[in-house]
Amino acid sequence: MYVADSRAGTPETPAASAESAARPQAGRRLAAVAPTVLALGTVSLITDVSSEMVTAVLPLYLVAGLGLSPLGFGLLDGIYNGFSALVRLVGGHLADRGGGRHKWVAGAGYALSAACKPLLLVAQTLTPIGLVLAADRTGKGLRTAPRDALISLSSTPETRGRAFGVHRAMDTAGALLGPLAAFLILRATVDGYDAVFMVSFCVAVVGVLVLVLFVPGGPAAQGPRGPRGSQGPRTTAEDADVPAEPAEPVGPTAPRPTLRAALALLRRPGLRGIALCALLLGLATVSDSFMFLLLQRRLGVPDRWFALLPVGTAAAFLLLAVPLGRLADRAGRWRVFLAGHGALLLAYALLLTSWHGTALPFAVLFLHGGFYAATDGVLMAAASDSVPKELRSSGLALVQTGQALARFVCSLAFGAAWTAWGDRTALTASAVALALCALFSMSLRPVRRTPSEGPA
Repeated sequence: MYVADSRAGTPETPAASAESAARPQAGRRLAAVAPTVLALGTVSLITDVSSEMVTAVLPLYLVAGLGLSPLGFGLLDGIYNGFSALVRLVGGHLADRGGGRHKWVAGAGYALSAACKPLLLVAQTLTPIGLVLAADRTGKGLRTAPRDALISLSSTPETRGRAFGVHRAMDTAGALLGPLAAFLILRATVDGYDAVFMVSFCVAVVGVLVLVLFVPGGPAAQGPRGPRGSQGPRTTAEDADVPAEPAEPVGPTAPRPTLRAALALLRRPGLRGIALCALLLGLATVSDSFMFLLLQRRLGVPDRWFALLPVGTAAAFLLLAVPLGRLADRAGRWRVFLAGHGALLLAYALLLTSWHGTALPFAVLFLHGGFYAATDGVLMAAASDSVPKELRSSGLALVQTGQALARFVCSLAFGAAWTAWGDRTALTASAVALALCALFSMSLRPVRRTPSEGPA
């Protein structure tokens, strides 16, 4: 039987022609976002409607409603944003040990956060509110790393920035709808805060049900695989902005998902540099709640309109998440990550100026949303390139833990500085610290050029 050899210049066989014709379709499939990403995005959208309903009214509820000082609010805000750091490593480790437990560990986290929403109805003092918020953030800590690991494992290295961008865009759509829902509930009801907390609980339950019913678990959730079970071709060091790592071992030589193996990931230069920079920059990242309180004070925003301030940040995040994720895939993830902190620094500067123009809130909220679009998913995409798939959830949890602990410290320090010296002094100190940490991060992790840009 005659078989033509196309490499020798002979005509292609029908099979070869079919293979050539199929290549464009394969390329399109690789460029598409995996169904797992879309399913998780739907869960995050619904859950963020629930959580952002609470987040939008919580600062005003605690400061104006319960009369907490900036220091007391800083303590609670630190718990709300940083307590999850204590359990992220646990969630990542539990997800990795089971091989296919990512979905169920994430589901437990979503369910725990949902159960905390109605408890805010009965918590009226600092201690019980702190306990409820700590439990809520425990749920977030359990779910975040397994969820991001599922996104990473279901995407190819070349499209991870886009995949995380799509997920964060869907997540932020919920963050956009949540404050709007809280605003409408506050205007339509007498006991507005209680109604917000109860509706938030009902929406969170729907998110858990969508996760259970529609998010695949186990190997089916881990996307297309190339030779030897790998997930397509690996990116180069220049493309990923990380030092080249050896190919991931397979079979009996693959790393076992133990806590010791997870901590040993910090020996990898790429992951260690990313984790250290995320920690340093987190120490100077003022929390969302404080940003909105600062903006309200500058502009004299009435209490009834306060819940709409997060909408501006969410709208900018939604608009920029996918474009900046795609830009990170092409131009370099670390470069986009640092540029996002530059946007945050500019937002600080605007709040410190004497400008009181109509465009001020729009500019600050747009820069604030751009900061999240350039850093949240991009950081996870960059970290994924330095972590083997067997420890993907644990490796991402390491980076998230350092960042969350740093932001916890920042909330405490900012609240204390505001109480002692005033909001302008506290924000000035944060701006100086952010600029210094960004400069240090640039020197610690120099930006590499991608092959398309030519030599440096």
